[in-house]
Amino acid sequence: MNIEKEKRQEAILLSLKRLDYLDREQIQKLHNLGKVRNTQRVLSNMSECISSFTHDRKNIYYLNKDGRERVGATKVRKKTAMINHFLMRNDLYIALGRPSSWKNEMKIAIPNTKISIVSDSIYIANKVHHFVEVDFKQSMIKNTAKIKRYRQLSEFNPNFVLIWITTTPYKKKKLQSLCEGLNVQVYLWDDIK
Repeated sequence: MNIEKEKRQEAILLSLKRLDYLDREQIQKLHNLGKVRNTQRVLSNMSECISSFTHDRKNIYYLNKDGRERVGATKVRKKTAMINHFLMRNDLYIALGRPSSWKNEMKIAIPNTKISIVSDSIYIANKVHHFVEVDFKQSMIKNTAKIKRYRQLSEFNPNFVLIWITTTPYKKKKLQSLCEGLNVQVYLWDDIK
């Protein structure tokens, strides 16, 4: 295998390590693979390191045992019913310009309090923390409870941005209303894919 091909495969494996699951279009965008046919060929050549399943007529890729060993990944991923949650988060990651400090499923805790939140993703841009929440089919009751915790967090440190990604204009408007007073951005999944 030539060095360029090996580097590209390594980069794709590292993206899967960071983002857990990617569909073909996301891999194509992240790694500038050009046309669909080329992307399919690249992924086919990586079958010893990646596994896939079909969801909504799309192939979803993730690291298998050999792939995890190759890039030192510890999380074992399998087919999941929550795939849209991951795909939404990944589309947002791409749309936001692939922040280098991006980390998934991070716990935020305020010292000496009982306040803690597990954010779907966190990244820092311009020295400001950005907390990402994915709302695929989450109930507004759960979203409201999470927003309440972010309000508590803002009492200790108001200098953060809360970012939501959701699926319908109704939910977008509702989240914006619930987050009034917080520094919030709400995206529709369809607008950033």
